[in-house]
Amino acid sequence: MNPIVIAPVALGRDRARFAVRRIQSVKWRSVALFLSALVPFWLLIDVMAPQTLYAIALLVVLLLLYLGWSYYVVERATRFRAVFGTRGLAVAVTCYIGLIIWLGWLRPSLLALVHLGAVVLIFVYYWFIAFIAFFHDQVGRSKYVPKPPYPQLTVLIPAYNEEGYVGRTIQSLLDTDYPADALEIVAVDDGSTDGTFAEASAFAAASERVSVVSKTNGGKYSALNYGLLFASGDIIVTVDADSIVDPDALKHIVAPFAADEDIGAVASNVTIWNRDSLVTRCQQLEYTIGVNIYRRALDYFGIVMVVPGCLGAYRREVLSEVFAYDPDTLTEDFDVTMKVLRAGYRVSVSDARVYTEAPATWHDLYRQRLRWYRGNYMTIIKHWSVVTDSSYGYLNRIALPFRLVEMFFLPLASFVVLAYIAWLIAAGHVLTVLAVFVFFTSIVFLIAALGIQIEGEDWRLLVYAPLLVVGYKQFHDALNVKCLLDVLTAPELGWTRAARIEQVVASPDAGAIPEPTASASPSPAPTPEAGPPTETETESETVADTDSK
Repeated sequence: MNPIVIAPVALGRDRARFAVRRIQSVKWRSVALFLSALVPFWLLIDVMAPQTLYAIALLVVLLLLYLGWSYYVVERATRFRAVFGTRGLAVAVTCYIGLIIWLGWLRPSLLALVHLGAVVLIFVYYWFIAFIAFFHDQVGRSKYVPKPPYPQLTVLIPAYNEEGYVGRTIQSLLDTDYPADALEIVAVDDGSTDGTFAEASAFAAASERVSVVSKTNGGKYSALNYGLLFASGDIIVTVDADSIVDPDALKHIVAPFAADEDIGAVASNVTIWNRDSLVTRCQQLEYTIGVNIYRRALDYFGIVMVVPGCLGAYRREVLSEVFAYDPDTLTEDFDVTMKVLRAGYRVSVSDARVYTEAPATWHDLYRQRLRWYRGNYMTIIKHWSVVTDSSYGYLNRIALPFRLVEMFFLPLASFVVLAYIAWLIAAGHVLTVLAVFVFFTSIVFLIAALGIQIEGEDWRLLVYAPLLVVGYKQFHDALNVKCLLDVLTAPELGWTRAARIEQVVASPDAGAIPEPTASASPSPAPTPEAGPPTETETESETVADTDSK
């Protein structure tokens, strides 16, 4: 046959095969879950007053213009980066509120404003944050493929009173599928008063890849800085002394560095292994939709705001450039990530997975989050200049505005809404309250389902979705408000620590230390009760001087 005739036919076949492969690669269950949210949103729109819809539509248009302009000035025209930035957005939103009040679309009251803000935020969160995470999963943006040669790696394990934990953390690292000649493990005993040093030293005696150093107690930041003095790797990985990494976690967490020279730090996916209570299951669902989904969205822009302390990686030269860890916040992982972003590097997320122990009681959860939320406010205040400096690109234009709304607006708005709900119930409008609850619960349910699908989590966690609307959410909102007041009023804030499960259980097998095996074959990390699947970010509980004396 004539080659001129054959060529178009062959080209058509190749295009058809490519189209078939693209269709087959689509994760249709995720598509169905994401689009199913059209039903509750349509029902909400159907019952809203026209004036409210006009107000919402106008604000959504304003936000879309801001996001589109932000993309243009960051990617294409940096000379205009100071035009219509965060301050311009604040002015525009203020003018918008005045306009819709003047037009009669909004009653001039705090309650009406909070209600409008809540509805808009749920629209924006689902159709922007969740959509990007969904798109991120479809295109596999975070699927960096690990391949040799692997870089020289130093794993730092800061530990204070981690007897019964630090040994199995070290063993899980020795069991990882990472070249032995490229892996160095440095355990830093931060002045422990129990058997932490002896437990870690047993592994150092059995494996030349493990070393243990000890110092007087000074807090987690100082333990990490001290460990850096003994690190020789090109990539620095931090692992909490109560965490267990997947066998392939180290390969996955270093993969982004080889793919992009602009990446300065890489985050992991955090999974809770002790899911034997209501508190821990709610936390895992929170991690799935409030941390991992949020990180996937920010990863698209290279602005993941927190590299979790339980498993995170940094280029050594980047840590040196930003002068490593500072002592002036309670969340050193959030703080150092902000410093890396401010230095102009991208921060990405990887497929590395780490299993960690979560607080098992409300009291322990309270103590853990007391430190987290205080530290979050400290870090935001420390880096406040980023909020008004447009030279920080997406960090200034997207990441921080969302974080500020999450930290300052949502907790306070929650109690305004609760007061309004109480008034509605007292006035006999029970059906109205029920309808609002069903709408917000259905959206949270769908976001949770999407997160579970993307993360490969346990579908039984969906049972706890309503608690993220009423109950569990208000616990965190109240704690956020308290921590904000603490940071603004208290000159000194100490480190609070959650109890370790296996250090308080009286069973003779609790906290059993594995025998050091330097050449152990890779073994799976402990599987959560419900099967394999921390913004929030899990860390080891190294205590500061004020708590240890």
